[in-house]
Amino acid sequence: MNFKELDPILHSQLRLAIMSLLIGGKEAEFTTLKEKTNASAGNLSVQINKLKEAEYIEVIKQFKDNYPQTICRITPAGEKAFADYVKSIQAYLHTGRK
Repeated sequence: MNFKELDPILHSQLRLAIMSLLIGGKEAEFTTLKEKTNASAGNLSVQINKLKEAEYIEVIKQFKDNYPQTICRITPAGEKAFADYVKSIQAYLHTGRK
């Protein structure tokens, strides 16, 4: 069995956590992601930008009740990358279990 290389974008604890949260609900506010991941705002911003550059998520900046609001939404490419990553991890886990 050849091991598939794991997606380096998703093979980061915080980026994987962000994607895991988005895969369930499709989108989430920055503040929600910050609360659920326990990440600092700065680190979360950096990781969100990496996911955005990879086109795994889109970032929508808008105003809600005169306050800035940032929403992260998973893209179809992000959904596929996440599914592929999960399949790769499963292949690692099932190796040798025959």
